[in-house]
Amino acid sequence: MKEWEESVAAVYDDNTVYAVHDNQFRRPKSDKATKESEGLQKEDFKTMGTDAFLKLSDKQLNDFLKTNNFQEKYRAENVKQMVRSGAVKPADLAKYPENANSQLFDTPVIGAEVYKSTDGGLSWKKQNEDYIDGLYYSYGYYFAQITVDPSNVDKVYLAGVPLLKSDDGGKTYSAVNEDNVHSDHHALWINPNRSGHLINGNDGGLNISYDDGKSWIKNNSPIVGQFYAINVDNREPYNVYGGLQDNGVWMGPHNAEENREWHQSGQYPWKSILGGDGMQVQIDHRNSNIVYTGFQFGNYFRIDLGSGKRDYIQPKHVLGESPYRFNWQTPILLSSHNQDILYLGGNKLHRSLNQGGDWETISPDLTKGGKKGNVAYGTLTTISESTFKFGLLYAGSDDGLVHISKNGGGSWESLSDTFPKDLWVSRVAASKHKKERVYVTLNGYRWDDFTPYIYVSEDYGKTWNSISNNIPTSPVNVILEDPENENLLFVGTDNGLYVSFNRGESWEVLDNGLPYVAVHDLVIQEKAKHLLVGTHGRSIYQIDISSLQQMTPEALLSKLKIFGLADIKNSTRWGNARNSWSRPQTPGLDISFYSSKKSPYTATVLSDDDIVVSETEINGEKGFNILSFDVAFSKIGKDNYLKQHKTKLSEAEDGKTYLPKGKYTVQISGNGATETQTFSIE
Repeated sequence: MKEWEESVAAVYDDNTVYAVHDNQFRRPKSDKATKESEGLQKEDFKTMGTDAFLKLSDKQLNDFLKTNNFQEKYRAENVKQMVRSGAVKPADLAKYPENANSQLFDTPVIGAEVYKSTDGGLSWKKQNEDYIDGLYYSYGYYFAQITVDPSNVDKVYLAGVPLLKSDDGGKTYSAVNEDNVHSDHHALWINPNRSGHLINGNDGGLNISYDDGKSWIKNNSPIVGQFYAINVDNREPYNVYGGLQDNGVWMGPHNAEENREWHQSGQYPWKSILGGDGMQVQIDHRNSNIVYTGFQFGNYFRIDLGSGKRDYIQPKHVLGESPYRFNWQTPILLSSHNQDILYLGGNKLHRSLNQGGDWETISPDLTKGGKKGNVAYGTLTTISESTFKFGLLYAGSDDGLVHISKNGGGSWESLSDTFPKDLWVSRVAASKHKKERVYVTLNGYRWDDFTPYIYVSEDYGKTWNSISNNIPTSPVNVILEDPENENLLFVGTDNGLYVSFNRGESWEVLDNGLPYVAVHDLVIQEKAKHLLVGTHGRSIYQIDISSLQQMTPEALLSKLKIFGLADIKNSTRWGNARNSWSRPQTPGLDISFYSSKKSPYTATVLSDDDIVVSETEINGEKGFNILSFDVAFSKIGKDNYLKQHKTKLSEAEDGKTYLPKGKYTVQISGNGATETQTFSIE
């Protein structure tokens, strides 16, 4: 099978061109010869016979087993007995340590080669004599960037895992990524008027250097986090957790404000709890200090945030069995029925009854089998358990399969025969409102298919109906059912967030302040009634969905509906600054209402004894509207109030007179209807 290669060029002038060639052919074996003192290697066992294996010394074999992270039960004496009895073969010892990470990093390919042309590309000469190790490994397609300094023909930069520089036309290299610079480099700009002034884009953000990489400034003010997955706990205030592309797993309070006070205090509200490519997060609802999360290819941990203890919990195959395949973003799930029970999906589904301490495999291979590629394929991507019944399980794979088990993994049934073939199952979600209902989304962008695929079944997946309807062409990454309103659905696509108030019969874009960015994950904090939106490019957004949850079918048919109002606490600081240089604190009350059509409305605020304290006109749009009330008297309202109440009202420094403590009614009239809601100032 022919290995793939890739080349990228950098032009200096009409004649001089550099190219980096990612050569994926294997290195000659002579270049990878190992010394006897280095001990046994995986390659040694691939051709080793049984007699030769049994003659190995126990110390020599145990050194290999420990170095390659074999489980404790596999030590020289019992492994030899397994080989002697024919239960396993020596070649199985070479296969046992293999995983997706080792296949990426331990592959002995030739790697990066730099070529130079001085005749406009008619002929080329290889520049580097030695291997450029540690730059690309086996995935140069992810980097493959070469740049030449516009003012120095011999100064060349290579972007890969590190950032490398050559001052001799590509013959030799040194690293220039130093402190304060993240690895995995993808873009480099060189100032054509000032050599050594670099702007570098990498997996950690943007860095700037003025001394050719000796020192760097980190410029991470743009909010550009790439979240794979997010979750929330039940603390007050609740925390948000998220796994980021190549930036680990972070957590922080949902009400942390965006400011730079932490530069002074030294206390940044968000904390990193794990490195690598951050992946899915599950939090024990009984004890939020117990968190399950990890990095790519199923490398998961149980973390005690209180003590800082970490336990590695990835399920391990048995010696002689093919290694499990784990997706780049391996799915995990804590059972809602018992928070000691954890599910983890490889190519098979695994279950632990003791927080990941021990595992049992509860399914056969639920995929079409692995395929050769740059990352593991033929893996589970999503798992769901019904809240109605323990062991009512669903699993979806990256090669288009969806399976159900109604008996805790005792038996499995395929549900995906009618789906488009081979697409990535981006989400399977058992309904929280009906035991028989389940939702599935498929994603085809890896095959240049950008159709939105969303399905629902009302009979455990025996039959399916498409509910993508009027969603514009865009791959779907996630579907989420509201826990209070069964008709309310949210869908995240590669081009924004959509909401349905009628279980998918029609969809509306939900974009008030949210850009048209890839939405990769959604979660609802049920007590706060907040929807958290994890995007791959613009970090996390938070939306109050309490009004949306009240949109019943009856409400959708009404001409006007005002949604419930939150009570607010009175403060003597309203309208008054703390000092002569600070801004006054100003309160506000957002009044949300739904209008069946575009129409003018009159909004009136009345005191508990029906005195009009404020009134305004608003042009309502069809759909949801927000009227922001400053919690202050209008001039006429103040006069009306003072006529009825022999009391003193103090004017604040900002010139407004704010409402005193009490109960108030908001009345909105228009479109042939009048609606009211009350709130209190406490």
